[in-house]
Amino acid sequence: MSQFETTLATMGVTLPDAPAPAANYVPYVRAGDMLYVSGQVAKDGDTLLVGKLGDDMDVAAGAAAAKACAIALLAQVKAACGGDLDRLVRVVKLTGFVNSTPDFTQQPQVINGASDFLGEALGEAGKHARAAVSAASLPFGVAVEIDGVFQIR
Repeated sequence: MSQFETTLATMGVTLPDAPAPAANYVPYVRAGDMLYVSGQVAKDGDTLLVGKLGDDMDVAAGAAAAKACAIALLAQVKAACGGDLDRLVRVVKLTGFVNSTPDFTQQPQVINGASDFLGEALGEAGKHARAAVSAASLPFGVAVEIDGVFQIR
């Protein structure tokens, strides 16, 4: 088990198998030492985490959905690294999309669910640049979708 996965295990997190793409795209693209991971939607197992922030979902539930996206992102990184998550050098950038009402303004607090999780799980390697933006809707009605850029060796 990798050092990162050992830390995840102490947090009670086991990475799932990397989710398969839901349409005509690849889950990630490697360019040199950079890995671009396609957007991961919020899921708990096979159950999509659906909802609209500012309507039927609160910030805490949105942050939990963002954490689920971060776990899926790490699963994709692990797959791209041939099963060795310790090849991850750092999280470079996340872009978080929050399914929210026009008057909802707490997108950063929602995406903190992913950022806080990655910082705790990966330490310095988890610190990243990011954007947190509102979306009128997201695929399948999910609450959050996040894509990411990672540096790997």
